[in-house]
Amino acid sequence: MTVDHPDGDGGDAAAPAGPVASSTGSTGKESRPILHMVAIWLVLSAVADPLFYIFVGPHIPPGTMTSSAQENQFDFNVLLVAAIPVLIAVWVYLAYTVVMWRATRQKAAEPAGGAQARSHLGVQIGWIITTTVIVLALFTFGTVELVTNAGSGGGEGPNPIWTPTSATILPVQVIAQQWKFTYRYPTFGGFETQQLIIPNHTTIAFHVTSLDVIHDFWAYQLSIKADANPQQDNIAYTTTRQTGSVTVRCDELCGLWHGAMFNYGKVVSKGAFMAWAKSTEASTAANTKLLPPFAYTYVPDANGSDGGYYPDNVDPYSNAEVYGAAPGTTSAGK
Repeated sequence: MTVDHPDGDGGDAAAPAGPVASSTGSTGKESRPILHMVAIWLVLSAVADPLFYIFVGPHIPPGTMTSSAQENQFDFNVLLVAAIPVLIAVWVYLAYTVVMWRATRQKAAEPAGGAQARSHLGVQIGWIITTTVIVLALFTFGTVELVTNAGSGGGEGPNPIWTPTSATILPVQVIAQQWKFTYRYPTFGGFETQQLIIPNHTTIAFHVTSLDVIHDFWAYQLSIKADANPQQDNIAYTTTRQTGSVTVRCDELCGLWHGAMFNYGKVVSKGAFMAWAKSTEASTAANTKLLPPFAYTYVPDANGSDGGYYPDNVDPYSNAEVYGAAPGTTSAGK
C-alpha cells in the first residue's frame, strides 16, 4: 500500500519509468542516435556520389552526340549528385529507426528511442535549412546552365533569346504532320526529304513547324525537343560532336497514329553530308519545283493534312490558304 505524502516524496508510484528517465536524464544519450545516423550518412554519401559520377555518369542519356546532349547529361548528373545524399539521409533514418527502436529490441509494448524518436528541434531546423539551401542552389545552377548553354536544346520560338556564337549555322526545317516528319534544307535549293541527315562538328538551327495539329519534335540523341505548332517557327540550336544514329519521335499526342510517328536520322561526316545533300538536291529537283517556295511557316491545304482544323477540300484545293502560301493568299490567287 502506497501512502501519498504532502511534499510529493511518496512511495513507488512516484518513480518514473526506466526508459523515460534514461531518455530525459542525459543530453548525451539523446544526441547519440543522431550522431550515429549522421556518421553513417556521411560515409555512405562519400562513397555513393563519386561512384555514381565516375562509373554511371558518363552513360547517362542522352549521351554526348551534341553540345546540348553533353550539357544536359552534365546537368542531370549534377542534380543526381545533389539528390543522392538526400535519398541516403532518408533511407538511413528509416533503417535506423526500424532496427534500433523496434518493439522487440526495447521489450516494451510501445517502444521509443526516447523523446528524440518523436521530435528533435535541431534535426528539424537543420533539415529545413539544408533542403532550402539545396533547392535554391540547384535553382541557381539550372538557370545559369540554361542561359550559358543557349537554351540547352529546347525550342525558343521564332525569336530565340539565346543564340550560338558560331559564324556558320546550317538551317534544317522540321515539318511535322499527321503522322510523320519531313525535312527541308533551304541552303540546298529547299528540297524536302524524309531523311534527317546532318553533318558532324556543325551548329544546326532546327526550325520546327507543323502542317496541321500540335506535334513535338524530339530528337533523342541530339537532345533537341521543340513543339511543332501550326504557323509557328520554333527554333532550337545544337552543335554536333559525334557521328551516329538519331531516333526522332513525336512527343505530343497528335491523333490516332501518334505512337507510330517516328523516324531515324544520322550524324555523318561533313564530306558525307555534302555529297548526300548535293546528290539529293539534284535527284529531287523536279519534285522541289512543285513545292511551294521555302518559308519558315506554312498554311496547310485541305487535302487530308489538316487534321479537321481547316475547310474540306474542293478538287484540287479549297479556297482556303494553301500549303506554303504567304499569309492572306488563297488558292484562287495562286
